[in-house]
Amino acid sequence: MIKQRRYDLDWLRVISVFAVFLHHVLMPFNGDNFHIMNNTHSKLLDDIMVYFEQFRLPLLFFISGVGTVFAFSKRNWISFIKERLLRLLIPLVFGILFLIPPQTFFENTSKYKSYFSSYPVLVSKLKVNHLWFIENLLLMSIFFIPFVIFIKSNKSKNFKKWIRIKTDKYGIMFWGIFLIAIRIITKEFFPSDSKSFFNLSTTFYFGFFFFSGILISNVDQLWSLLLNKRKLNFKLTIIFSLLFYAYYFLPSEFIKPYVTLSNRWRLWYLVCTLLSWSTIITILGYSQVLLNKKSKLLIKLNEAVYPFYLLHQTIIIVFGYYIIKFNVSITIKIISLFSVSLLVLLFFYMFLISRIKVLRFLFGMKSRSN
Repeated sequence: MIKQRRYDLDWLRVISVFAVFLHHVLMPFNGDNFHIMNNTHSKLLDDIMVYFEQFRLPLLFFISGVGTVFAFSKRNWISFIKERLLRLLIPLVFGILFLIPPQTFFENTSKYKSYFSSYPVLVSKLKVNHLWFIENLLLMSIFFIPFVIFIKSNKSKNFKKWIRIKTDKYGIMFWGIFLIAIRIITKEFFPSDSKSFFNLSTTFYFGFFFFSGILISNVDQLWSLLLNKRKLNFKLTIIFSLLFYAYYFLPSEFIKPYVTLSNRWRLWYLVCTLLSWSTIITILGYSQVLLNKKSKLLIKLNEAVYPFYLLHQTIIIVFGYYIIKFNVSITIKIISLFSVSLLVLLFFYMFLISRIKVLRFLFGMKSRSN
């Protein structure tokens, strides 16, 4: 079990949240159905973004699973639930009441006269938008309490030994078989891409990464295996990346006469899952070598990353609503939206959120005394 701070995971958390920020900056321009959309889009941008979508959020859920073990190590299960409610539920409720309504307003400006007069209607929708991650993290944290208690106890000794033996024999890439089965089977019954916790195809999929974070953080040998097999896992990632794009760009008329639509979707879930899991375990291996370093910058970034996540999409949508109307190229719009959003986020964090006690509380930050 991990007994000290893992700076590589802290760096990965920071990088992952920044990747989410960048993803949402690009969303108005890739042709998908985002809250605000540019009048033209870039197919190349969409082709690139679909690749990173396969492991961007799974990595965050894995790191959150490890973080759950850290949070639990200092508390009993009752105090753990209290801590989760303070750190997750309160920011979630605050976000639904004050961070999401502006997004809904700018998504549907033609329906409302003004933001303030429409606020009761906007807030009554109780949308979570990008805060679905916080909602899922809260519910998963509570749901997995029995397993965390078990894996930390002596009763799990034989189970952990069995996991070590099987993983050492077959490799941690072998775990991907279970992930593939989860993905394909649950999609049969819950085909939606909705991020609702009750859409079990999504919940079970991300839950696997969350569970893996809990399990690996309690078995030191698995961290060593990730480190020692990182070159092999990287080679597998290259292979699965080529397989992913080969299938992604394969013209449908070539395969349509031979494979049913449902089986084509199963093949898609297969290549996506192989890429997702191989990339995650490769990152976890190399990060131990490249990122496991403490720094003053990391301490500051690690404190800022949560409020940054909570606020970022609202800022992007509010300013993006006006920027996409500019009569300039997509590239200029992206650079403008990225720069303006980042500067506004830094301003809110540095001069308001981090300094005002009530805002620190509402954005899930620890008090300065801690």
